[in-house]
Amino acid sequence: MTNSIRTGIIGTGFAAQRRAEALTEDDRAQLVAVAGHRPESLNEFCQTYAVKGYDSPKALIANADVALVVICNINAQHGDLAQAALEAGKHVAVEYPLSLNPEQAQYLIHFAKLQNQLLHVEHIELLGGLHNAIRQWLPEIGEAFYARYSTINPKRPAPRKWSYHKKLFGFPLSGAVSRLHRFTDLFGKVNSVSCYTRYWDRDTPEEYVACFNHAQLRFQNGLFAEITYGKGEVFWHTDRRFELHGDKGTLLFDGNEGKLIRGEETTPIEVGSRRGLFAKDTAAVLDYLTQKQPLYVQPHASSYATRVADAARIAAESGKTVVLND
Repeated sequence: MTNSIRTGIIGTGFAAQRRAEALTEDDRAQLVAVAGHRPESLNEFCQTYAVKGYDSPKALIANADVALVVICNINAQHGDLAQAALEAGKHVAVEYPLSLNPEQAQYLIHFAKLQNQLLHVEHIELLGGLHNAIRQWLPEIGEAFYARYSTINPKRPAPRKWSYHKKLFGFPLSGAVSRLHRFTDLFGKVNSVSCYTRYWDRDTPEEYVACFNHAQLRFQNGLFAEITYGKGEVFWHTDRRFELHGDKGTLLFDGNEGKLIRGEETTPIEVGSRRGLFAKDTAAVLDYLTQKQPLYVQPHASSYATRVADAARIAAESGKTVVLND
């Protein structure tokens, strides 16, 4: 593709705005359309970026002038919208998760390949400073055997939005699949998953003011990992901590500070910023479409992380450990 890539965005929230900023600053793309369901935010978005607005995602997809569709709306709609865009002959970039249904995600990957169309699932955590620091320093701790990753985000009051809705956001570790993808990217296949999940409901069983998740993963390479994810009104302290233990040392990251620990010896680790990651991801998409440069993440890797997340859901609902088969 040699001409400016005419692009439409579905969604008007934070991710959509970051995408719009990146697209308007890159000469290889032209943002021409946006779809949203809230008139006020849609009108403001259209005025800010001088684009045509649609109150229906399918109307945007039907626009023959749009070559690339960027999906940034609620998780529950990602799979169906990606499918509609691919069937309409569009290239697709979608915020994770590709679909809350692992089978649909796998179908979409296969379909896009058959059609020779781009299907890219954003996983900006792989571009961030924390992940790059872990990659760089991982060999220093020898054989990794235990990891713990915690992200707790207090919100008081909890917002009345789709990210606090069971169906719209999805099972918490599916909606926030980046927590799992960080591990599968670093350590590969998972043998088994167990999980505990709790919600604090709001007015209806579908809405909540807080959720808590604790998953345990056993990897084929021998690593045992614990992942804690929580958000909402019942939490009182922010926690963003990653620790990884090996037979030759420990990596510990607390917020933006990292260190390698070996007995009495502690080595500081610089952790890069998390700013500008949507712009990096958008540039990677345009690099692929204009120059066929390889993307930093492949859809099947995202799909596998979604499959592990769904195994965690089944484990939480059944109270049993779920074994994954290759």
